[in-house]
Amino acid sequence: MAMSASPPPGRTPRIVRTQRIALALLVLSGVINYIDRATLAVANPLIREELGLSVGDMGLLLSAFLWAYAFSQLPVGALVDRFGPRLMLSLGLGLWSLAQAAGGLVHNFTQFFAARMLLGIGEAPQFPTAARVSRDWFNARDRGTATGIWNCSSTLGSAISVPLLTFLMLYVGWRWMFLIVGAIGVAVAILAYAIYRNPGEVALTAEERAHLTEGDATGETTKLTLAEWRRLFTFRTTWGMLIGFFGVIYTLWIYASWLPAYLQMERHMSIAETGVLAAIPFGFGVVGSLLGGRLTDVLARRGVSPVNSRKWPMALSLAGAGLCTALAAWTPSNSLAIAFISAAMFLGYVATATAWAMVSVVAPANCTASLGAMQNFGGYLGGALAPMVTGFIVEASGSFAPALLVGAGLAILCAIAYAVIIRDPIPATRLDPAAGLAPAQ
Repeated sequence: MAMSASPPPGRTPRIVRTQRIALALLVLSGVINYIDRATLAVANPLIREELGLSVGDMGLLLSAFLWAYAFSQLPVGALVDRFGPRLMLSLGLGLWSLAQAAGGLVHNFTQFFAARMLLGIGEAPQFPTAARVSRDWFNARDRGTATGIWNCSSTLGSAISVPLLTFLMLYVGWRWMFLIVGAIGVAVAILAYAIYRNPGEVALTAEERAHLTEGDATGETTKLTLAEWRRLFTFRTTWGMLIGFFGVIYTLWIYASWLPAYLQMERHMSIAETGVLAAIPFGFGVVGSLLGGRLTDVLARRGVSPVNSRKWPMALSLAGAGLCTALAAWTPSNSLAIAFISAAMFLGYVATATAWAMVSVVAPANCTASLGAMQNFGGYLGGALAPMVTGFIVEASGSFAPALLVGAGLAILCAIAYAVIIRDPIPATRLDPAAGLAPAQ
């Protein structure tokens, strides 16, 4: 009789329990993260009417979050590496939830703008923290699957936010909608701090520590220093990740910000049809995230190097998302357009999962969150630009097709840059400033 494979000695019940708790908290907080982002878009007409805001004012409010989120990435990654995921996840979640609740109390544009900026700052630690948790609590062969699970919270939150928030808004009003979701976030922040632990706060055995670090090619260093953080920018791997993620998030935010309007204006669909059909691509995004993370682990277990098991799925899926976006622009068929957009979202979230999985294998543990935040900074520069650039192109041309083609071209170019620029991990010995200024990998 064939014997079932036994788990590695260091993968104890305590490790498994901690992994499950960590993933549950990351998915829950990630879903809340994306629900909170959507509150302004869902309540847009009612807020404009009550506060007397113009469409231009609403555009500024929508962009306030994105710019604050993007530029907060750089310092927040270093803070996560310095103080640990437990504190930074709880503080970030608590801060953005209070900012969300404050949105239900505002009375003018200035107050709302400040609340949205604070929301962006508070949400900034979420994904760098998740990348560090993957590195801290999962073996290198399992980090891709873990990343795919917590990364799917972004598209899952986007998929459920519109019906959930619309329900709340219709029954309790937009102000209470903001207050209720803010209160839920504060409760989850308290829960996260109470039940999650950093590895340094747990008396791990030698076998458990060996299991968690097995297969790492980067080595270990002490607590992150400012000099080490700055030196990350001297490595080509950092720039390849930053440029590649710019293309990913630019493409996804074309759809996140403009898909309903595209279906109504370009495809002449009714509001009722849009409400149903616009949710389909996000469902494909959930599947793409889960499969993308799993794919990296399958490749790694079959002997593909940790870097290549992430790099090639990311580059190929991003290029595929660009191609599908171009096909959506060119096809005259509404059904095919939905199919191509769904394929683009599926591949786009394969790309996000594999890109975040890259973070956990290319740098020493003490700068995992910092590198992830740098990648996310590049991504959300694209995310902040995509809604504006798309709007300007549509206004000038009278069609979404040129805007989609611009996004498609950027995706393909960034995919090529990702594949060409990234080569090797960043070892601890090269990160140490004492190593000098030898050519960076």
